[in-house]
Amino acid sequence: MDTHVQAPPATPAAAGRYPDRGQPQAWTARQADEDRSWVLRLAPAHVEALHKALAHAKTVGKPLLQWGQADFPLDEATQAILREAIATTQGRWGMCLLKGFPVDVWSEEDTRLAYWGIGLYMGVGRPQNRASDVMTDVRDAGGSYKTKGGRGYNTNAELDFHMDSCDVVALMCRRTAKSGGSSKVVSSIALRDEVARLRPDLLEVLHQPYYHSYQGAQDPSQPPYYPLSIFGNHPAQFAARTNRKNLVAAQRDFPEVPRWTPAQAEALDLLDELMAGEKLCYNMELERGDLQLLNSYVTLHSRTAFEDYEEPDLKRHLLRLWLAVPISQELPADWDVYYIDVRGGSVRGGMRGSGISPEFLEYEQRHAKALGMLFEPWAPKVRKEDGILPGGQA
Repeated sequence: MDTHVQAPPATPAAAGRYPDRGQPQAWTARQADEDRSWVLRLAPAHVEALHKALAHAKTVGKPLLQWGQADFPLDEATQAILREAIATTQGRWGMCLLKGFPVDVWSEEDTRLAYWGIGLYMGVGRPQNRASDVMTDVRDAGGSYKTKGGRGYNTNAELDFHMDSCDVVALMCRRTAKSGGSSKVVSSIALRDEVARLRPDLLEVLHQPYYHSYQGAQDPSQPPYYPLSIFGNHPAQFAARTNRKNLVAAQRDFPEVPRWTPAQAEALDLLDELMAGEKLCYNMELERGDLQLLNSYVTLHSRTAFEDYEEPDLKRHLLRLWLAVPISQELPADWDVYYIDVRGGSVRGGMRGSGISPEFLEYEQRHAKALGMLFEPWAPKVRKEDGILPGGQA
């Protein structure tokens, strides 16, 4: 099946600055293993440019949200490979692995500063949790995953397949686990195609709204849940969104939301079976200095459980950014209940949380302008007092 047409760059400022990597396509685990065109590597000159930019950034003396690109000055060649990495996520594979960041010589704080500076060239950071943090630490902090309000990034648990609430999720690998912690990625286009091949009767079901829990990370003005289809209904651009844990949580915690029909439950079970299967599931071992970039609309990802080291600075540690990117696709119109702005190339996504600050609001508007992105001030499509009617209508 081929129903996805890659939209042109959404804004004039984005046109011509990013290489054309084609349109997203279905791929299998074997194809991802045999064709490594989605893997890029920094050259020594790029690394040297990063060292110089970091040295400058350490003299800036400003909070990260006040930084602009001039506070982490990169030469054009290094900017270009970062743009190429983002373009690769929007193309055939929907993912990119950019290798060679010098985390072995950067301290944890150096890595944090450098990663924020690198992100300034790739997109606009989005808030990720109840505290509205725009950079999070992915490491075992003793959290619980499948509990009310649980999130996977601060545990060592195996995760359900899911996508993150942004155009591109970016993971910088600083330390690997003693064992386990493998990244698993699936093409959601291939997943859709497999459902169509095996159970076409369930395809329509997955285009209907399911209720998802925000797990407490919504803006205080919003309801604690939202309706969104698993497979989007855009006439030309494929997009998918699922997270079994959040779907189950909505059923468990909110008796007012519609119960799953037998067909809806069967469709979710089929997705779980297919995503875990050898045909679709690609296992990716992240190494120190790797930057993994995943397009949230055409890939789904997971992680195996892991065993950590005892020594604190040897423990598995990744830094995560959620990015809105200048060449993102247009989203289905009815996904605005979650993403608010569905225009391609717009600043959107993230979990607002309750810690949005004036500094963040100034950052996102200023940085959207710097990247030539579409921007509208955030406002909820549905408010808590409105409720959400069955079928996803406000």
